[in-house]
Amino acid sequence: MTVLLYDNSVSGNCWKVRQLLRLLDVPFDRRELSVVDRSGRDAVIGDLNPALRVPTVVLEDGRPLAESHAILWYFAEGTPYLPTDAYARAQVLQWLCFEQYDHEPAIAVVRFWVAISDAPRDPAEVEARRVLGRKALATMERHLSDRTFFVRDALTIADLALYAYTHVAHEAGFDLEELPAVRAWLARVTAIPGIVPMPEG
Repeated sequence: MTVLLYDNSVSGNCWKVRQLLRLLDVPFDRRELSVVDRSGRDAVIGDLNPALRVPTVVLEDGRPLAESHAILWYFAEGTPYLPTDAYARAQVLQWLCFEQYDHEPAIAVVRFWVAISDAPRDPAEVEARRVLGRKALATMERHLSDRTFFVRDALTIADLALYAYTHVAHEAGFDLEELPAVRAWLARVTAIPGIVPMPEG
């Protein structure tokens, strides 16, 4: 039995999981669920994930696991993508928290509103989220100004988590032109063998 991934091709949170599984050569099957029409999810994944979100995985032994960063942490354990040193691991966790608290709620949400969903949105609300997104990107720029990756000098799940929605930020109307460190980091991650940007990833 391979890993079963309840997935969506345009979701950055799902991309993170697909990308790590591919980097680790973990075989998996995909089941596509819509991120626009959520009807019927309870019947499909209600017993696996009470929050009814994708990504959700079913491990080879049948146990379910949900939330993208929990899945990343589980599969990265014992691999180069999650350091063994306690401080470096805490730094990875720091950036995973930043991604979910500051980055994803702004950049990913605006992308969903303007590029994926057809539901009308108040332009003022969209712009308010863009302000928050620009602050998150400025934080990344400061951190990356003298670093190659987010933690130490190698790709970790912190980079995968932040790459997911940053490399498609233009779809949400974010301009990265004045963020040279972020753009250079994006290019470094993209150049790593096995990295497949969305939508193909």
